[in-house]
Amino acid sequence: MTRPALILLPGMMCDARLFAPQVAALAVSHDVVVLPITEAETVERLAQIVLAAAPGHFALAGLSMGGIVAMEILHQAPERVTHLALMDTNPLAEAPGIAARRVPQMAAAMAGDLAAVMRDEMKPNYLADTPDRARILDICMDMALDLGPEVFVRQSRALQSRPDQSDRLRAARLPSLILCGREDRLCPLSRHELMAQLIAGAHLEIVEDAGHLPTLENPQATNEALARWLAS
Repeated sequence: MTRPALILLPGMMCDARLFAPQVAALAVSHDVVVLPITEAETVERLAQIVLAAAPGHFALAGLSMGGIVAMEILHQAPERVTHLALMDTNPLAEAPGIAARRVPQMAAAMAGDLAAVMRDEMKPNYLADTPDRARILDICMDMALDLGPEVFVRQSRALQSRPDQSDRLRAARLPSLILCGREDRLCPLSRHELMAQLIAGAHLEIVEDAGHLPTLENPQATNEALARWLAS
């Protein structure tokens, strides 16, 4: 008997290491696959690439930029997605001020300063102040440097031009989990409350002792929430 599939989509400048605790925990019940979102400059094209690699039907969970791509996948192929989990993400189009700030970040990354961009401008906003913070920041830096500046630029451009997904979420009719770290400053709780209101029947789960990356900061609580969602 074929086991159900679960596709995980990582955040910007992250890879499968972002979901290592979830892959280990959820592989007992699902075929878990982490798919990259690195090879295109629009959210629409990234969604098409994921869909081409995905099985016919699957549960779908995305964190941060992965959640943004997950919303676009649901728009493009709603009949293929059985469950939806949106984690530490944002359904709105990019604010002009944030889009403008990405321009010098992209220039710095291409000039050889990707590590400085990640360290000084982005990663300080990611995590809660927990004893494991330094170790997780090191994982984040390793993921970013392994992906490299070209991926940073492609993903930055995709985020700059992303569509507002609010109306599309109103049309969603599937088991949906909205999850965020209590201390997420990048995608605050208010964004998740909005998504939970937009999707009929969505369940909002707030993970304590976590910021933008609860999958690594509080993996046990995150795993338990995802297991309940997959069983719904």
